[in-house]
Formats: sequence, C-alpha cells, structure tokens
Amino acid sequence: MLKILHLAPQNYAGVPYDFYKMHLACGDFSRLITYHKNQLNFEEDICLNLPLPIFRWAKKWRRKKVSDREFQFLVEAPVFTPKNRIEEYYFKFNDFYKKHFINNAIRKYKLDEFDIIHYDAGLDFYRDSRQAIKWKQQGKKIVCCYYGSDLRTRGLIKKMDELSDLNITSEYDHLKLKGNLNYLFYPYDTSELPGKANTDDSTVTIIHTPTNRKYKGTELIIKVIDRIKLEKKIKFVLLENVSRDKVLLAKSKSDICIDQVGGTMGGTGYGKAGLESLAMGIPTVTNMTNEYAEWLPENPFTVANNEDELYLKLSELVESAELRKETGLRGIDWVKKYHSYESVNNKLYELYKLNKLI
Repeated sequence: MLKILHLAPQNYAGVPYDFYKMHLACGDFSRLITYHKNQLNFEEDICLNLPLPIFRWAKKWRRKKVSDREFQFLVEAPVFTPKNRIEEYYFKFNDFYKKHFINNAIRKYKLDEFDIIHYDAGLDFYRDSRQAIKWKQQGKKIVCCYYGSDLRTRGLIKKMDELSDLNITSEYDHLKLKGNLNYLFYPYDTSELPGKANTDDSTVTIIHTPTNRKYKGTELIIKVIDRIKLEKKIKFVLLENVSRDKVLLAKSKSDICIDQVGGTMGGTGYGKAGLESLAMGIPTVTNMTNEYAEWLPENPFTVANNEDELYLKLSELVESAELRKETGLRGIDWVKKYHSYESVNNKLYELYKLNKLI
C-alpha cells in the first residue's frame, strides 16, 4: 500500500479531491491538503484555509497577469518570476507568515510519513519550494500535476520542475508547452450524479455553466443561442455562481450541454463540467483543435470551434431526439472506459513504475 499525499492551492472543480478518493478506493492511503478554501464549496479533505487576497486590488492584479498572457502564442511554458519588487516582497512575506500553520499541519497530519507527494499546479506550500526541497532530501518522490491554466498563465516554478520525478497533465495543449509531460485522464466517480430526468420533447433545454465567461466563450454562446431561439423552440439555462448541487440538478433536466466554445486562455477540450454532463448521457458541445479531436480516443464530444459551427451543431441536436439519445449513450460508455477510478489508477501506476517512483 502506497502513501500518497496531494497538495493543491484549492480544490479546483473538485479534481484534486477526485484523485484523493481514487487512491483510497483503489487500496492506497491518501490525504489531500488544500491551501485555500474553494469559493464554490467543493468537498474538502483537509483545508488549511490560509488567507488568499480577494480584495479588489489583488483581483485586479491577477486579472492583469492573465490578460498579459492572453494573446501570446506560447510555444513552451513560461517560467515564473515575480513581475516587480512588490510581488517579490509579497511572496517572501507570505512564506514567512504561513510557516507556523504549515509546520503545525505537517506534525498534526504526519505528512512526513508519505511516500509520494503530488503537487497540483506544481506549487509547493512555499513559493521558494522549501518544503519540497526538504522532502526530496528525505527520499520522497515528487510529482507535479498540471490540470488547469496555471501552466499557461503563471508558468513553471523552476525549482519544483527541477525536483519533480514525474510530470502529468490532463490538458492536451500542455503537452506542447512542456516536453516531459505525461497525459493522464483525471478520475471521476459517476455515483455522485443525479439520475437523468425525463424532459419535454417539445422544448429542448440547453445548459451552460461557466465559472469564467471569458474562458468559456459565454458571450459567443449567448449570441448563437439568440439566433436559434428565433427559429426553434428551445430553453436556455445559464448558471453562474450557484452551488454544485444546483448545477447537477439543472443538468439532469437538460437535453444539451455547452462546455466551452471560442473562449480565451481556457485551453481547448473539456473540463469536469463537460465530463459530468457526458456521464449523465447529455450531448456535450466543446471546442477542440482538429489535432486534439483526432487524438482523443473514441472522441464522444460534439465539437464546435466557432460561431457558425456552434450554430450548425446545436441545430442538428435540437432537431433530432434520436441524435441526442445516440450521442448521450456514447458519452456514458466513454466516461466509464477512460475516467473510471480503475482505469486512471492503472495508468498512474504504470507511470510510477516507468519513472521509478515505486
């Protein structure tokens, strides 16, 4: 039995928590330590609840850093450096401030006893990676995991990259940004989902649940929905900043889900939102490059990369209940095959062995 520790800035979309649950379900011992509380209240294992600047100036600064990267064509992952002296001093002060909380957590939860440490977003407790350095010196194996936009926007933490024994990602576009990344489907337990409700065939319900409108292309999606409303009988549900339970319930009453189309900085493909709708048997529309769409095994998604494609694909799905049913059933089977705990855990163990972690 392995002892596997996951460290994550936040439980983004519940993905770190899914890995933690997968390890337990497959017979290993695991804990998940999150540094900051997720604002959408996803379930936690251990949250240190460290302060995260959420005042207006801090939010504005983070948006600016994302915007600075937005229209750059990245051929490789950038390496993180503080943007100015203020940011440099902030990280130094923040590392000093939270040292007491982190040391208490290490003692209380016996974190020194774990064999493998997964760093989600490739980020240590400290910006200078001091704890990762210490654990590496103790013989721990280090895994850096990139599941979101951090590699595109913040970039690599140089010291963490040097320490890492294995690098994994669940984002296809990351594979071109860093040469030694290994792709791993993230695990998903479909038992949390409500059953698909019977819907009214006379009105097709389309749902879109963005966490960030800019990343998901929401304005373009609304524009296309307005076109279709002039021609067909549909209901559009746009959910933002609501609890996960409400989102899942609303999805269970929907006929079509739009994950993302034409957004910026959110990458291409699908996230957990698209995965859960697929698992509920709901045709799911998202954007993908042609290369990605062909690479993804048995691709179950309805691909639309621009306004015209989204209009065409949505129109086809709205007009054909049979197409919706066929597409939905294919999605259910695909999620079980590629995202089940057993499938993902087997692949992760292969990577552990290949990279001499076990």
